[in-house]
Amino acid sequence: MPDEAVLPHVAAPPEVEESLTATTLHVVAAVVERDGCFLVTHRQAGVHLAGLWEFPGGKVAPGESHEAALRREMQEELDTDVAVHSVVSSAAHAYDDRHVTLHFYRCELAGSPRPLLGQEMRWVPRAELGTLGFPPADEELIALLTAGV
Repeated sequence: MPDEAVLPHVAAPPEVEESLTATTLHVVAAVVERDGCFLVTHRQAGVHLAGLWEFPGGKVAPGESHEAALRREMQEELDTDVAVHSVVSSAAHAYDDRHVTLHFYRCELAGSPRPLLGQEMRWVPRAELGTLGFPPADEELIALLTAGV
């Protein structure tokens, strides 16, 4: 067996190097259902995954609980508070530039949501969720919800 001290340093292939340096983001999202419809928002131009639909929420700050992050994000994005209930689904997904861990929570609105960031907001019937474009990380959740979970 060769002596490790004399082995040359070989750089990892670019795709491995990228996965080692990719940022991992922890994200929470609200699954709000009212009268058989789900609250979704449209990702704006200029952001990661622009043009896709999503369940409202966002990044968890260091030291922040999932509940606190979700309540903060709902205030910042939709000017309303939520009661955070059980986890509906969790997922991890690797995009080209980042890894995302998502936790989807069933939530109840404490007020009437109104978009504060210029994003489009819709109440979408369960049967129509699959017709909208959602990020790949949301696929399992969409399948669960359209199946009636």
